[in-house]
Amino acid sequence: MAPCTVSPFRRRLPGVALALTLAATLTGTAGAPAGAAAAPPAAPAPSRVTAAAPGSVRLAELAEQAVAAGAPGVVVRVDDGRGRPVEIARQARWTVPDGELTASDRVRMGSNSKTMVATLVLQLVAEHRLALGDPVEKWLPGLVPHGRSLTLRMLLQHTSGLFNYLDDPSVLRSFTGQDSHRWTPVELLTAGVRHSPLFAPGERFSYSNTNYVALGLVLERATGKRLGDLIQQRIARPLGLSRTYLDDGRRPERLAHGYEPDAAHLGPLLPPGIPAGTAFVGPARGDWVDTTHVNTSTLWAAGGVVSTASDWARFDAALMSGKLLPSAQLEQMRTTVPEDPKAPEGNGYGLGLRKVVFPCGTVWGHDGQAAGYSSETYTDASGRRTLSVLTTSVFGLAAPASAAAHQALVNDAVCAMLGKPGAAAPPSND
Repeated sequence: MAPCTVSPFRRRLPGVALALTLAATLTGTAGAPAGAAAAPPAAPAPSRVTAAAPGSVRLAELAEQAVAAGAPGVVVRVDDGRGRPVEIARQARWTVPDGELTASDRVRMGSNSKTMVATLVLQLVAEHRLALGDPVEKWLPGLVPHGRSLTLRMLLQHTSGLFNYLDDPSVLRSFTGQDSHRWTPVELLTAGVRHSPLFAPGERFSYSNTNYVALGLVLERATGKRLGDLIQQRIARPLGLSRTYLDDGRRPERLAHGYEPDAAHLGPLLPPGIPAGTAFVGPARGDWVDTTHVNTSTLWAAGGVVSTASDWARFDAALMSGKLLPSAQLEQMRTTVPEDPKAPEGNGYGLGLRKVVFPCGTVWGHDGQAAGYSSETYTDASGRRTLSVLTTSVFGLAAPASAAAHQALVNDAVCAMLGKPGAAAPPSND
């Protein structure tokens, strides 16, 4: 069974079948109204495939169809562990004046950031500086109601019951760029915990970005260092991830441009429950808005890492092969709870790491969303095979045709990574 996403506001700033439903959680598919689209399809710019490998032509065709169906740009990187990775970059012609999209471009990784944050926590657990059973109150006294009943494990595994701060209207306005307020991590945590918990601690799984803002603060309290510095010192520099960092508000030297539909075209794509007038703010690009530098202060530990397809593949491979964590902590990271209690054998969430069931097999990784960016990054259980599908929009994938084309691309990329025949024929544009 293929996975499905929900919303950047109520899921994981997260990505898999991007028929987004904001009524679920910054992965069942509920789509936009039939016929809704962000903008008329534009002719894709020429495709760039940097490796001739089995399946690369098919993946290029699927990437082209994803762009034709509404994605402003797509980067695909697949390493099946048997040779040079396949790298594909595809973009709509209307985006070309903002820059050529390449497979090495930096993008906002959204909730993939959670895997890095969880890795840092588990490194400190291995060093006996933190314990998974530590109550939140021990590290964040007075900041989280009932913090004595919440443990670090619950935060990591999204079983805390904490309200998702991105559902708070004031944070949502900043996430979309309607408010320029620069949120501090403590303010984000406060925005989440001022709402009543969804359930008793440990009762069940419910994805909440509040959990990882709390974990970022725990890391800083436990080490006396800034979260961005910890990422550099413990992960990025040791692995040679020279294009990876936590966005702390400085403009990146180069970032692939991200886009969302303008207010007129976004409206039909939003499910009930989202406040009227919700729209992204940024430079106009026809029927789209350039959201590359929209207010990113709402992301931080929940989704603020910037990276590239190749950097992230190196991180995933190092993590799953045991280079970043001892075996005991990696085993804990891969111990999952069902994301859907009605499908206990389906997708599961571990400690900042997802088990995702695709038609071609089960993979490990995460997905993420930030304004103008969607990402899905997966690996096999050994870390020898990796893939990334990065898209320069979230809601550009929300209409049924766009969601179907995107899912076909991701499904086929997983098959290519695992060395299996494609999962489905390329979708029709009819």
